[in-house]
Amino acid sequence: MSSLLDICSVDELQPGSCRIVEWDGDQIGVFNCDGEILAMEDRCSHDGAPLAEGILDPESCTIECPRHGAIFDLRTGIPTTLPAYIPVETFPVVIEDGLIKIEVD
Repeated sequence: MSSLLDICSVDELQPGSCRIVEWDGDQIGVFNCDGEILAMEDRCSHDGAPLAEGILDPESCTIECPRHGAIFDLRTGIPTTLPAYIPVETFPVVIEDGLIKIEVD
């Protein structure tokens, strides 16, 4: 059964920024891509690097792994460049009364 995890108010997550939250021992990055809020596992599928420490491109909604440069689509979790080839988990985002929430299992 899914539940909603409160993150922060929409105003607290400015465009081009990220917030890290922990759920069940895992890190999740919540990103603001020019007003579109997206949530993705904060772990590169290639070597486990924290993706949120990489370069966020808010126009293309991608994040570049800080270790080896793999780029991930924040909407799908699918890597668009090598060396990563396995997708990372994404999480549905809900905006409710100005509060960002993510759906977690």
